[in-house]
Amino acid sequence: MIQYQISPLNPNSHLFEVLLSFKSTPGQSYTLSLPAWLPGSYMIRDFAKNITEICAFDSNEQAISLSKVDKQTWSLQASNEQVQVRYQVFAFDLSVRTAYLDSQRGFFNGSSTFLQVQELSEQACELIIHPSTLAEHRQWQVATGLPRAQATTKYQFGEYIADNYQHLIDCPVAIGDFDSTEFTVEGVVHHLVFTSKHYGDTQRLAADISKLCQHHISLFGEAPFQEYWFITHLQANGFGGLEHKNSTILQASRFDLPNPQQAATVLNEDYKSFLSLCSHEYFHAWNVCRIKPKEFVPYNLQKESYTQQLWAFEGITSYYDDISLYRSGLINFEDYLTILAKTATRVYRGSGELKQSVTASSFDAWTKFYQQGPDAVNNIVSYYTKGALIALWLDLIIRRKSNNQHSLDTLMRELWTHFGRTNIGTSEADFINIANLLCGEDISSSFKHYLYSNERIDLTAELATYGVELQKQKFKKLNSLETTPEMHYHGYLGAQYKVQAFGLTITQVLENSPAAKAGFAVNDTLIAIDKIKMTEQSIQALFDHLPAGRELTCDFFRDDQLLSSTLKVTDSPLVGIAFKVVDDNLVKRWQHILPKG
Repeated sequence: MIQYQISPLNPNSHLFEVLLSFKSTPGQSYTLSLPAWLPGSYMIRDFAKNITEICAFDSNEQAISLSKVDKQTWSLQASNEQVQVRYQVFAFDLSVRTAYLDSQRGFFNGSSTFLQVQELSEQACELIIHPSTLAEHRQWQVATGLPRAQATTKYQFGEYIADNYQHLIDCPVAIGDFDSTEFTVEGVVHHLVFTSKHYGDTQRLAADISKLCQHHISLFGEAPFQEYWFITHLQANGFGGLEHKNSTILQASRFDLPNPQQAATVLNEDYKSFLSLCSHEYFHAWNVCRIKPKEFVPYNLQKESYTQQLWAFEGITSYYDDISLYRSGLINFEDYLTILAKTATRVYRGSGELKQSVTASSFDAWTKFYQQGPDAVNNIVSYYTKGALIALWLDLIIRRKSNNQHSLDTLMRELWTHFGRTNIGTSEADFINIANLLCGEDISSSFKHYLYSNERIDLTAELATYGVELQKQKFKKLNSLETTPEMHYHGYLGAQYKVQAFGLTITQVLENSPAAKAGFAVNDTLIAIDKIKMTEQSIQALFDHLPAGRELTCDFFRDDQLLSSTLKVTDSPLVGIAFKVVDDNLVKRWQHILPKG
């Protein structure tokens, strides 16, 4: 085995120390490297920049020369039968992607921590995780999806085993004095781990998440893992997740968890969002971790791997993450339609859908989506949100064309059987061909239109077939996606902003909106309109009181320069989306979970 040992060297300096050891052939050259990116996060991360010291030596403790080949690669020549490489990793990124260490907790993804010996990448790996030597860390434990060696019990420091390098880096590790809860679904033990202080009701959380897990396992027909880990970084503010084959790393606010002082029937918006996040990342254990684009089989983590299919792997997953809350009994259908409407509104309110297709958005994820500029809302479309609407269309059209004998569930099971279990990568044609088969007719023209065109996706007719009316509404408030069916005047700014101690900082400006015509730009700080100091309350009250057409003087800072412009008040456009059930019998055909067969 290739052996890795990792130790929390200095929590206050945020340093892990890693010792890599492997058997070598004297005189042979070996190449060491870190990945440039990690699966599920499509951006070049350059993890090697966090290696602060590195040296190599043989079994006699004699130094071996290391040559830097490029920004993430080293080479060496073995002098005898053993090579050891010692290096330090600066770990101060409390995201889901990299590594973090302080006096409160530690965390690392193998992709940012463990050098690959390229010539030995298929060999089994042994990982020894050492505890901190500090007395205050005696209660620290380990949480990871890596298989434990026989002498290592769950949550213990000690020896862990991986089949190969790819397996090693697919199992992130959390260490600390964390809170953990377990539950079992279909014989699979699931772990909920929270790496920081919280006040949530973990028993209720386990009960709710278990329903989502049961839904996903039932949909695909099996769990492709022997255990599963939900590891959550709790912070003052934060939201996100990253999928792995038998675990996920989540990021959330410590108050997103269910409040133990509230009744079990109370689901506030933050808790709903956290449940959807858990649902999303768990669904990925099938859809993208195992069913994946052909471009990812196998992964090339040294450079970008381009695919046009992220609309399917993120969009279909985004469709299921919310609807499974309804199908699991956690929310009612009206609540689900409200969540779905926000997704649709995010697509419809901007002009990005008219300039970029979802396949182009997928292909350009490395730059335009993962490195979004201030123009993003106007010039790109999200393969998550529009992909979810395409998934909705697919579900409805398959149900309609097959007379409710098949659904999107059937398509996902077909993908699992033919591509997930077999580790054969998918193409766009595979989705289209399976959909045609399930529909009993050729829907390629419509399907390809939604995938490759820069046009609005119109779901009105398909939703009406299932008793749901798509309504275009006005925005009820300035800085919200909340809509209203009321047709009287609702003031419209066309910009999003965040509240500062002094003024409102612009975070988004919609094309051709009053804010755009007034010359506002992202990062401007609006301090006064019509000589009135701007706060979250005062700007809303001002727009509520003024008629359409009124021109107002605006004062704002751009960088450190005070500027002025004129803003013309307008009524809200009908770009907010709402869904309303108009036929209870028809909608049951969409709500129905079809039996397998």
